[in-house]
Amino acid sequence: MNELILRDVTLRDGLQLAGKLLDTGEKVALIRLLLQAGVPELEIGSMARGDLVPPMADTPEVIAALTPEELERCWIWVATPRHVVKAAAAGARNFQYCLSVSDAHNRANIGRTAEASVAAMPEAVNHATDVGGRIQLTLATAFTCPFDGPVDPDRVLQIIGDPRTAGSDDVVLADTLGQAAPAQVQDLFEAAAPVAGNRRLVFHGHDTWGMGVANSLAAQRGGATVVDGALGGLGGCPFAPGASGNTATEDLLFATQPSYLTPEVFGTLVRAGEDLLARLGERPRSRAAEGARSEARAFGWVIR
Repeated sequence: MNELILRDVTLRDGLQLAGKLLDTGEKVALIRLLLQAGVPELEIGSMARGDLVPPMADTPEVIAALTPEELERCWIWVATPRHVVKAAAAGARNFQYCLSVSDAHNRANIGRTAEASVAAMPEAVNHATDVGGRIQLTLATAFTCPFDGPVDPDRVLQIIGDPRTAGSDDVVLADTLGQAAPAQVQDLFEAAAPVAGNRRLVFHGHDTWGMGVANSLAAQRGGATVVDGALGGLGGCPFAPGASGNTATEDLLFATQPSYLTPEVFGTLVRAGEDLLARLGERPRSRAAEGARSEARAFGWVIR
């Protein structure tokens, strides 16, 4: 089985519910720390309206502060073709086109039906192609909806297989509420793999019920090659009641131990997460970060 790729989503999904704001310079510094640590991909911002999601208001400035080489490894959340145009104008080239499988959440999150979002995707794909970019089909509430409850897996597969979403490079399935169980996650990814074809499969999980790492590994068994995490388990969706933090980046890294991860790199990321949470006044949720501060000094992953 190939090495599982971690995408750190601290700068977008991690920050969007934070009660305090990071300034643009702090965000850019954290992005560069993560990239220099070897994290392969990052989600660094959103084109959501700044008045609705204030922590994302400076996303164009964050994009503009990064080099083209750095931006090759960074993704921007978008929900409309116009979002793609605006992000591309700032310099972005990787776009996550997000819609919810459930209409109720799509209306709450984006202000339109899921069908309207699907119908607009070909235009978004064209805008991404025009700048030589990549675009993902990101399906929020792929397992459960905070308003309508369980989501029919067949509806997820229908959207993945819809010709209007075929221009995407990747397919992201999101456990937005963190309510899925490992067998459920593996089953959906196994069903999605033949429908997605050559597109990468990505799992975006939350750790609300303590299944974040287990679900990420189940997604890998089902065919996912990329999983999302945030430092310290930070984050959640402002338009999904009950959605708590993301699966912690530290927990995913310790569980999968990719080739670039050394105890020294792990320590750097643990400290970065601790500093960020303290800056924001958020509680830590990473069990691996907690373990790294234990007194078991003979274990090489403990921070000295």
